[in-house]
Amino acid sequence: MAAARPRFLIIADGEFGPLTSKTANSCIRYFPERVVAVLDRSHAGQTVQDVLGFGGSIPVVDDFEPGLTRGATAVLVGIAPPGGRLPPEWRAWLKRALVHRLEIWSGLHTFIGDDPELGALARERGVRILDVRKPPAELPIADGRAAEVDAYVILSVGTDCNVGKMTAQLELRDALVRRGHRASFVATGQTGIFIEGWGIAVDAVVADFIAGAAEQLVVQGAADADIVLVEGQGSLIHPGYSGVTLGLLHGACPDALILCHQATREYIGDYHGRGPWVRIPPLAEVVELYERAAAPVRPTRVIGIALNTFDLDETRARAAVARASEDTRLPTTDPVRFGSEPLVEAVVREALATR
Repeated sequence: MAAARPRFLIIADGEFGPLTSKTANSCIRYFPERVVAVLDRSHAGQTVQDVLGFGGSIPVVDDFEPGLTRGATAVLVGIAPPGGRLPPEWRAWLKRALVHRLEIWSGLHTFIGDDPELGALARERGVRILDVRKPPAELPIADGRAAEVDAYVILSVGTDCNVGKMTAQLELRDALVRRGHRASFVATGQTGIFIEGWGIAVDAVVADFIAGAAEQLVVQGAADADIVLVEGQGSLIHPGYSGVTLGLLHGACPDALILCHQATREYIGDYHGRGPWVRIPPLAEVVELYERAAAPVRPTRVIGIALNTFDLDETRARAAVARASEDTRLPTTDPVRFGSEPLVEAVVREALATR
C-alpha cells in the first residue's frame, strides 16, 4: 500500500503575497488539497484566495496550533527568511512540529537537518526532515550527453527571477499530457521538487557541476518521455544569478527555449534591498541574447513567449500578449490566465520537425 501523502501547514510568516512567497504560492496552486493552512500573522483571518487571488478557502492562521488541529502531518517552509537564518519563532514552531512527529519540508540554503538542536530532535523522534536543496553527493561534469537523448528538450529562460519559468513549464507539461504526449517536467529548484517529487536544486550545486546536474536531470527525464520540459532558473542579465542560468543553458543542451517575462517589469527586481539598476532589454533583444549564449555549445532558438500578467486587468493583459507577439514574432500567451495552447502548438510543430 502506498504511503499517505503529507498534508501541509505552510510557514510564510510576514511574507505571504503574490510576489514574496513563491514556494508557498506554487504549492497552493498545484496541490491545494494537501494544504491545511498557511501560517502568516500579517494576513491571519483571511483565506489564501483573499491574499493570492487563487487557492480557495484554505485559511491563513496566526499560530501553529490551528494547523495541528486541521490535520497537518508535515510543515513546509514556504518562504526564505532573510539570510537563510531561522527566526526565533520559526525555531519554536519547528520544534513543536518535530515533537508532534510532523515532517519538515524545507528548501532553505540552511539545512534544517544539520541544525544541532533540530536535527537531533528529529532523529530522537524518528521524524523525517527533507532538505531538498541539499545536492547529491556525486555529480558529473557536463560533457554534452543531454544533446544525445531522443526526447525533444525545452528549457524555460527568463528576463528576471520569479517571472514564471517553473509555472510555464508545468502548465505546458500538463497541456501536452492532456493531448496524449509523453511529456516530463524536470525540477531544478526547491519548489519544483516539492511539486514533482524529484529533481536537483541547481542553485545549491558547486559551480563546476551545475551543467553536469542539468545534464543528469535531462537524461533522467528523457528515460520515459518524448518531450522534456526543464525548469529554468535566474536570468542571464541578473547580476547575482546569471551563473546558474548559463550552467542550465549549456548543461541541458535544449532543442528549444521558452522565454518568460512579467509584462509590467522593466528592471531586474529588488536586489537585496537596493534599488533596481539593470534595465530589462526589449524582448527581441533578450531572445537574441539567449540564442547567442547557447550557440557555441548547442545551437537552439526561442520558440515562444510565456508572459506573466497577474497584475494587469483583462484588457491590458491581452494587449501585453499581443504586443510581445508582435515584437518577437513568436507565439505568446499567459499560460495560467489564457492557457498554453499557442506554446503547445509551437512545441508540437517543432518536435515533429526534428523527427
